Amino acid sequence: MSETAQKQTKQTGFLGNLLFNIAVPVLVMSYLSSDEYLGPAWSIVLALAFPLIFGLYDLKQTKKVNAFSVLGIVSVLLTGGISLLKLPAEYIAIKEAAIPGLIGLAVIITQYSKKPLVKALILNEQLVNWPKLNETLEEKGVTSEFNSKVAVSSYIVASSFFLSSVLNYWLAKWILVSEPGTTAYTEELGRMTALSYPVIVIPSMILLIFALMYLFKQISSVTGEPIESFLHQ
Repeated sequence: MSETAQKQTKQTGFLGNLLFNIAVPVLVMSYLSSDEYLGPAWSIVLALAFPLIFGLYDLKQTKKVNAFSVLGIVSVLLTGGISLLKLPAEYIAIKEAAIPGLIGLAVIITQYSKKPLVKALILNEQLVNWPKLNETLEEKGVTSEFNSKVAVSSYIVASSFFLSSVLNYWLAKWILVSEPGTTAYTEELGRMTALSYPVIVIPSMILLIFALMYLFKQISSVTGEPIESFLHQ
């Protein structure tokens, strides 16, 4: 695939995520949940259908069973199930906190395996020329030193997911105050989805970017070469 095609794919993926996972569900739950339109139950079904269909479409397009895509689909199904069964909002709050919390634990646990999850998250093969980097690390005998730096970054990345977990729980508890199954509750669900980006994603992204910058600096430090020499151009 050409560089232009890759950029177009990334842009389409970003816009698709923003549109189908945030914008459309928020609009549906905010404006179509009254009894004169779809009502609370059917507006939730329609709103959650968009991220579910988009997630399945993305899996088909990439032809890869991505753990994060699967988690996203499971999250959507859980939200729909909890809402349609009219379970207490506490269940939504627990679900919202559990998923990023589990990812954070996975980041720490896989750090002790041969394939740390942090490498897939911020140092994936599309960004870093791993064969060249590994060869340089072995030639200079600094592989162990580099792995210790990766371990530090794992804790930084894990902390971003733990922060997201706490903020998710707090946001759900703060916003979801109406009786489940009502129009007001569905509108609150839409408001929670809309606020999730500025309240949760931005702080988490700051920590992820910090972890990436830290690793870039450490790669240059342990190899003695500029980071650009290990990045795909």
